[in-house]
Amino acid sequence: MLKFLGLVSVTLVLGDHVWAKREFAMPSEANIAKAKAILDKTPIIDGHNDFIMGTRSLIQNDFTNFDFNSDLTQVEPWASYVYNHVDLPRIRDGRLGGQFWSSYVSCRSAHKDAVQLFMEQNDAIKRLVALNSDHMEFVTTAAGVEAAMANGKVASMIGVESGHAINSNLGILRMLYEVGTRYMTLTHTCNTPWADAAQAESGSQPVRSDGLSPFGVEVILEMNRLGMFVDVSHVSSAVMSDALDVSRAPIIFSHSSARAVNNVVRNVPDSILERMPDNGGVVMVNFYSCFIKDDCDATLDDVVDHVNHVRNVAGVDHVGIGSDFCGIDEVPLGLEDVSKYPILFAALLESDVEWTDEDLGKLANGNLLRAMKEMETVRDSLSGEAPHQGWISSEDFEPDETSCMSEMN
Repeated sequence: MLKFLGLVSVTLVLGDHVWAKREFAMPSEANIAKAKAILDKTPIIDGHNDFIMGTRSLIQNDFTNFDFNSDLTQVEPWASYVYNHVDLPRIRDGRLGGQFWSSYVSCRSAHKDAVQLFMEQNDAIKRLVALNSDHMEFVTTAAGVEAAMANGKVASMIGVESGHAINSNLGILRMLYEVGTRYMTLTHTCNTPWADAAQAESGSQPVRSDGLSPFGVEVILEMNRLGMFVDVSHVSSAVMSDALDVSRAPIIFSHSSARAVNNVVRNVPDSILERMPDNGGVVMVNFYSCFIKDDCDATLDDVVDHVNHVRNVAGVDHVGIGSDFCGIDEVPLGLEDVSKYPILFAALLESDVEWTDEDLGKLANGNLLRAMKEMETVRDSLSGEAPHQGWISSEDFEPDETSCMSEMN
């Protein structure tokens, strides 16, 4: 790595062949110091971190002798782990004040043991926070987030990544809420029987509901009633549009970038960004290099382009940060882990778009907190509404999806 005149350059060499060169302009020390001062006052709330996916695969969620308050870049098995992007020292360096920890298991569990496995991940999140209670606090409300951050703790929340967690059952959705889940991503890389994944646009999944099915609408309405964010990262643009049509509360994209900047189906089209002000929701920009740039060869500057595009189209009140750290194997040069958030904010200060201190505070946490308070206001207004109790129609399932369901056979 070379650094001169504020330019960082990395050249990757294989044998005699130079196969990739990346460079970006490192922000000035003055603007890095300014960004840190802003984030000391308004710490980052990140919409998506997959650290608990790693604890499952590496240590089977057994935290005996695990020290989150250590430098995990120096501790095996983490040091050799491609998704090693977070620990408490790096959280402090990055001014991370709040985190939706992702509860995730793969689509292989759908229609089988997904409910159990997601509950195991929820349990692991809560145990991790409890074991680090001097530094972290489990919260479920916007007021709780603000109080935890005021006390210098990482406000820790659960985001369930994919609707296959509920096995197409609203009772399970309610139970997820009871254990502290405050957003659910409607799909992952596979369709649910009631919502299409982004892959339905690329052709790797069939178009099934062409958006939300009638039961999918019931899921949205029940999430609104409960006070749980509807997360439309990972879904098709038809589902994004249907969710905006149906939801009575702000929705979020917990980890998605701008499709106009990089045309991949996991990113958000401008037609959806333009609707965010009317809904009040937030698009939290993802750092995965292959979503940021078409050749996956992204740098800090490319992420700045996505943040600025979301801001320009959706508005400064509707953009946030959803890094996807610990779930991505390609990170932009300059944004290698959670310690680098201040570098991004300094780069925004130097970009072609004017960012005030107030604007950066909105990006860091203000927009998400405002949307969460609005969601809670909607929840309170619906306190007299009965739970949505309908069961999904058996006709909505494919034949191979019911083989493990005792009441479907």
